[in-house]
Amino acid sequence: MLSRNSPDQQTPASRSFTIPGPQRDTRTPRLKLPAGSCDCHAHVFGPQSRYPFLPDAKYIAPDASAADYVRMLRTIGCDRAVLVQPSVYGIDNSAMLDALRSGLFPFRGVAVVDENVTDRELQDMHEAGVRGVRINLAAWTPGLKLDHAPRLAERLKPLGWHLQFFVDFKNVTELEERLTKLPIDIVLDHFGKTNAKDGVDAPPFQALLRLLERGNCWAKIMGVYFVSEQYPHFADVSPLARAVVARAPDRTVWATDWPHPMGLHQMPNDGDLADMLADWIPDEAQRRKVLVDNPARLYGF
Repeated sequence: MLSRNSPDQQTPASRSFTIPGPQRDTRTPRLKLPAGSCDCHAHVFGPQSRYPFLPDAKYIAPDASAADYVRMLRTIGCDRAVLVQPSVYGIDNSAMLDALRSGLFPFRGVAVVDENVTDRELQDMHEAGVRGVRINLAAWTPGLKLDHAPRLAERLKPLGWHLQFFVDFKNVTELEERLTKLPIDIVLDHFGKTNAKDGVDAPPFQALLRLLERGNCWAKIMGVYFVSEQYPHFADVSPLARAVVARAPDRTVWATDWPHPMGLHQMPNDGDLADMLADWIPDEAQRRKVLVDNPARLYGF
């Protein structure tokens, strides 16, 4: 079953948290986001009694409910949002799907599946609001790998879905060629885990930019703590964000990555993340594309 991990994977409901939760005092941004703005990548967690983590989960997150997330979104001025299945739930998409079906907010979703997912399960997820599947190549996680992508792309294309990839461009040399062959929209998140301190001319980031020249390749500008150590404003990420937007102005979206499971010692305030957009995308018309128009096309809002 896609909606639940197998019984032998169930875990106790009282495991201690291993990472911090998000900053709860979200600051109202100075920058007013345009109506219809979308946060294109976030997660929900807990409660453990209902949504147990995998036994070998790489982290145990504090509860971060859809209601908590919606409060943050309303503070920063987002009217739409996309929930992405986190690795610690494997292919059990229950927490995300329940949030999509809750009616709390205009949500869409990105699921994690394996090669045994049925057409009926894909259709059920589509009706709940899922519009893509994520493949994590940056770290071990249950689910699909790059070898599964071509066949899955054929199955997802009639649904109008995309494949989202979490990739470390520093470590995957053959990735660029293989991704270019996929006959479906692809989305690259977290700046490809390139190092911001190396600048836009670094070979891994240039590989990302070359992919963005293709009409089916999108990028999420997000996850500053994956690529920078310049907390709290992550100034060295600005050149990367500007370069991505310049290369793919109609295929770039933005996200907070709330509740920031990898924020750890660099836990951002989501109001600060929203304000970074003034520097990342100075032009107001282009900012509206990234925040409103592009997500509406990609996720079918």
